[in-house]
Amino acid sequence: DGFVVNDGGTMKTIPATDISTYAGGGITAASQWRVTANFEGAAEPITSNLAVVDTDGYGSLGSAMTESSGIFTFPSTGYWLIEFRAEFYYDGDSRYVQAKIQTTTDASSYDDASYSVGGIAEAESSHTHANATASFIFDVTSTSTHKVRFTVGMSDNSVDVYGNAGMNLTSMTFIRLGDT
Repeated sequence: DGFVVNDGGTMKTIPATDISTYAGGGITAASQWRVTANFEGAAEPITSNLAVVDTDGYGSLGSAMTESSGIFTFPSTGYWLIEFRAEFYYDGDSRYVQAKIQTTTDASSYDDASYSVGGIAEAESSHTHANATASFIFDVTSTSTHKVRFTVGMSDNSVDVYGNAGMNLTSMTFIRLGDT
């Protein structure tokens, strides 16, 4: 069994078992991290209480991301989909709460690659929630220079960022889409 493919104008038959390798690899890595405890106020970047998801039948694919002092390193080059969801709560009003994905291509200077903003309007009950979700496709051409970190900000530094060791509230998702 095989597939016929056009390789630069030349028709070739390749074995079915080789199709993912021939087609550029496809999704070969996927993992999630989460913030495991609540904290109050802005963080640029989030540096503590970060852990790989490990509950409720969690599954990952391929090599894992690594993290040190809030800086995440990719296990391989490629196009990576990064998603960051931040959950906030507050007993009052906050004009804005924000989640940012910041990337670097020189392992030094970070830029805002994606930014999402929400707001909190106090409800009748205490601790009104809001969330912000940012996403970005990052072309990682070098695992030593291309890195990512996550930040949260708000208009009132008494806003809490919601974390939990048992479920994804504030979390990061990494999916390798294919070869660069």
